[in-house]
Amino acid sequence: MSSKSLMRTRDLFPSLYDDFFKPWNDWFDNGGIYAGKVMTIPAVNIAENKDDYQISVAAPGMKKSDFEISVEGNILTISCEKEENKEEKDDRHTRREYNYSSFSRSFTLPDEVVQDKIDANYAEGVLKLSLPKKEEAKKVALSRHVSVK
Repeated sequence: MSSKSLMRTRDLFPSLYDDFFKPWNDWFDNGGIYAGKVMTIPAVNIAENKDDYQISVAAPGMKKSDFEISVEGNILTISCEKEENKEEKDDRHTRREYNYSSFSRSFTLPDEVVQDKIDANYAEGVLKLSLPKKEEAKKVALSRHVSVK
């Protein structure tokens, strides 16, 4: 089936097509709406240095108090919930807006991370975590040369 005929079929039966793919369309096109809540997945960068791992999470518009960071076993979970309520009134109308957004990301920690020394800082829309390595892990070189035999 060519894309041209697929387009015609979709135009003829937009309701059927849209209803069938609605869960996936909502999830991918709208940042993920689940049970009336907006779920966004922020961009994450992970870098390894000699002394630690650095995790950066892009989360603009949040406050430090919006984040929850937990370590359970070797799983690090970063989650955030934010709820906003706005109300505007004039003589004849009242307008209320409610916005709820959340996300949760989990990472498996390497054995060489000192879990009780994990540090987090939030500034300029970026949450930064420092995961220090154990002393013995720092001594191992980050890169090595491998000979081809």
